[in-house]
Amino acid sequence: MDMPRSRPVRRNPLELVMNSRLGKLLSRIGIAPRPATSEGLLDLAGALLSLRGKASGPALASAFFDLYEASDLPARQAFLAQIHDLHPRDAAAIDKAIARWQEKRDESAAQALSEASASPSQKLIGMLNLAPQGTQRLIAMRSDLLSAPDQTPGLKALDRELEDAFTAWFNAGFLELRRIAWDSPAALLERIIKYEAVHEIAGWDELRRRVQPIDRRCYGFFHPQMADDPLIFVEVALTDELPSGIGQITAQKRKVIDPHAASHAIFYSISNCQDGLRGIPFGNYLIKRVVGLLKEELPQLKCTATLSPVPGFAKWLAGEIGKEAKVPPARELRSYAARYLTTARSKRGGPADSVARFHLGNGARLEAIHSNADLSANGLRQSHGVMVNYVYDLAEIEANHFALTELGTVAASKAVQALADGGQAKEAKKVEKVA
Repeated sequence: MDMPRSRPVRRNPLELVMNSRLGKLLSRIGIAPRPATSEGLLDLAGALLSLRGKASGPALASAFFDLYEASDLPARQAFLAQIHDLHPRDAAAIDKAIARWQEKRDESAAQALSEASASPSQKLIGMLNLAPQGTQRLIAMRSDLLSAPDQTPGLKALDRELEDAFTAWFNAGFLELRRIAWDSPAALLERIIKYEAVHEIAGWDELRRRVQPIDRRCYGFFHPQMADDPLIFVEVALTDELPSGIGQITAQKRKVIDPHAASHAIFYSISNCQDGLRGIPFGNYLIKRVVGLLKEELPQLKCTATLSPVPGFAKWLAGEIGKEAKVPPARELRSYAARYLTTARSKRGGPADSVARFHLGNGARLEAIHSNADLSANGLRQSHGVMVNYVYDLAEIEANHFALTELGTVAASKAVQALADGGQAKEAKKVEKVA
């Protein structure tokens, strides 16, 4: 009779580090971290900030992340809420560096001022990046920060420093553009199914229809430290027309065309994969790089455009016509959508719709608006089935971007402008009747 095997005892990460040579070193300098709580995390972070040499940095950074990941979410968020405020900038060191700069105004004085004014949190982020998979673990940490229910000033300050670090580390010049195909590693393909955020991929068969046919493409940006985990990816359909509905692209039965006979390249889904990299601006670089790549491979292409959702439209429309009002008929719905996309503004002044803000901010032109274009549950809930085309004309991108950012004008086709103007005229008539 076989005896049941005893399970190996999983030792606490804190216990492991404190029993190591590093733990003995910490004890000698008076640092004894507590268990998997925010206090224990603060102890280890303080130890990292107190290190003068770099030899123990990677080991301690690894120990910190082991403890961080063993802690529950409230403890992790409690740590993140406190760390920036507990380690403020050194006012005395800044004053001293300023005095030195005022006296000497040379390169060494400028460097001393820069070092003195650096936030301890910035130093901590740099040291934590020394841990194995440090970059990925910091991204997960920022995801915890962004999900915190109370965004305190300390959390916001730490988030700015993480965002600054990620903006530098994930500069588009450091990223690899890679095509994702049916013969890509299975683990990568599984992540594409998981990360798809626009049009759900309902399994392997559907994924195959999106990446294997010769008239379909998928491209992603990858970072050297995250070789098989995309940062963002875009799905592209090569077509012979500007599509007016997602079914034309994702239908199970459709005619496959020769890529060299295609006249249009349609970007129909763009998905950010890492929540912790929210706000890092590499999506616009991806679009422009892929446009250039496709133009080089298929010089006969006449148009590069999107088939995009309008995620904020249903909520905006409810504010215009009332939550209980019936959804307007197709023509009127398109007029409302045109007015929303060309005139509605966010609190910061840009287009109110997040997808419109992305494409218009990249210099695209709002080309066409379609009703009954996305009849999925998500499409009906967000936009009553409305989808739109944004056209990327390389000759117009800079002018369109300037018009939006400097003049507040959305670049739109005559057809879209006519829809918007028609809707505004109808609203004016309603006002006159009420008056």
